[in-house]
Parts: sequence; C-alpha cells; structure tokens
Amino acid sequence: MNAYLIPLLRRGLLLAAVFMAAAAPAAQTIRVPLSDGFDIPVGKPDGAGFYVFRGYYPGGHLGEDWNGNGGGDSDLGDPVYATGAGVVVYSEDYLRGWGNVVIVRHAYLDENGRVALMDSLYGHLDRRMVRKYQLVKRGQQLGTIGTAHGKYAAHLHFEMRKNVNIGMARTAFDQGYSNYFSPRQFIGARRTLRSGANVVVPVDTFQSQGGSEVDDAPPKPIELTRPPDGKNKSVPVPTRDPVKPAAPDRDASPVEAKTAAQREAQLQKLIEENRKKVELMKDEDLDTFWSRLKNKLEK
Repeated sequence: MNAYLIPLLRRGLLLAAVFMAAAAPAAQTIRVPLSDGFDIPVGKPDGAGFYVFRGYYPGGHLGEDWNGNGGGDSDLGDPVYATGAGVVVYSEDYLRGWGNVVIVRHAYLDENGRVALMDSLYGHLDRRMVRKYQLVKRGQQLGTIGTAHGKYAAHLHFEMRKNVNIGMARTAFDQGYSNYFSPRQFIGARRTLRSGANVVVPVDTFQSQGGSEVDDAPPKPIELTRPPDGKNKSVPVPTRDPVKPAAPDRDASPVEAKTAAQREAQLQKLIEENRKKVELMKDEDLDTFWSRLKNKLEK
C-alpha cells in the first residue's frame, strides 16, 4: 500500500470509531447486586406509623396505597425507601394523576434458586432523590410522600411488577397476577434472601409511555381524594387492612351508581372471605382464582 495512504486510512478509521461511539445508544444493561431481601417502603422496615388504605386486587387497584396513621396530609414529606437493592430505571414527573414517580428494578433469587427480575414503583411523590441508572441499596431513601401535585391527600402508591416491560403504560398489559405481585404478600415471603453475587440487568425495557390521563391514572382512593374545597380530609385508622367500596360515579344515574356500589361491595366481601386462601396460593394459580371470583360476581 502507498506509504502516503496509510496515515490517511488510519485517520479515517479513527474518525469512524469516534462517530460510532458518539452515535451509540445509552447502556442497555447494568450490573446490579442481588437483593438480600425486601422491606416495606415507608416506616422502614415494617411500615411503622402507616397502614394500607387500599390494597392490590387484579384488574382494579394494581398496588397498595400506604397512608400515615394521622390521615389527611399528616404524612406529607415523609421518606419513601427502596424496598430492596436495585437500579433506578425510571425517575420522572409523569403528571397525568401520578406526580413524581420512581421505578426501581431488582434482581433476586426465586424459590428455585434462579435469578428473577421485579420492578417496584413509587408514585405520587413530592420529591425524587434518585436519578435513572443509579444503583440503590435496600432502605435507601428515594424521595418523599406527596399528593400528585395536589390531586390527592398525601400517600404513597406502591406497586410490584413481575413484568419489567410495563413502565407507565399499564393499560397495555394484563392487570392480573401474571404481571403483578400483591406487594405485602411478596415482601412477607422474601424478607431475607441469599445475596452476594452481582448480575447483569436490562434497564431500557419499557414500551412507549404514552396514554391518556384517564387510561394511565390510578383509581382514585375513596377518602384519600382531596375534596373540592382543598381542605384535608381525615382518614380513620383501621384495626386491620380496610376494604371499602369505591365511590359511585357522580355522572351515573342513581340506579347505575347503586348497582356499581353493590358490585364493588360484593367483590370486596369475596376478597375478605377468600383472603386466607389467596395468601396460601401460588402466583400461577391466582389469575384463575380471580377470574372465578369475577364470574361469580357477574352471575
């Protein structure tokens, strides 16, 4: 090869390498420590000073609403902690009835000793204290409890997902146990896990985060919803997890509203009657179980 062409060729290859590096997408994977267990994300580690106002049930409320024992905005600004070690895969102000949201991806060993992935979501935050791709430890503060920019009385909306593709596009996925965990059930069974190793975790797995405000907004809590006059509404402290019927649609006719309220009350009664059974069932059997309950309700 001509001696004059060799330096030019080398220079061209160098420029091409620089261009390709600049055009390369953000990292698709991050090495993350296996979680050594999971805790309640408020009042750590066991939820001291908080209770679940509204729990998870498939096709309805996809997480748990954790509220301070004082009710109203008594827990506004209280710390929210990572339920387990992981990496932040989403940290944005999503608006749309959500406010500030953080999603953390966790790797852990399942009951068969295999590595499994799970996303925990923390919604309605007042402040976010972590950024995307940041590694977090179990119990590390992620932000503070908020009101979704004044839409609700202060509380934490907390979800745990088996499917790491959901992100904020919840309506694009089945809303049963095939994609979601019941948070306290999951945490209760995994307070202490074997850890030590680091594993490679995918971080950019979410589909388009579009969607309408109505479709992507979580169901409004009944007493946690801020009344029109803007004043705080006190929530009584229950002796156990409360199960309350959803408020009827204000635009519905009295007959339709009554029917909807009755159906919701029946569903909640069935949930209570079968709570022990649900706690003992395997995840893969829960979707079928809930389908049977729904069919029984509709008869």
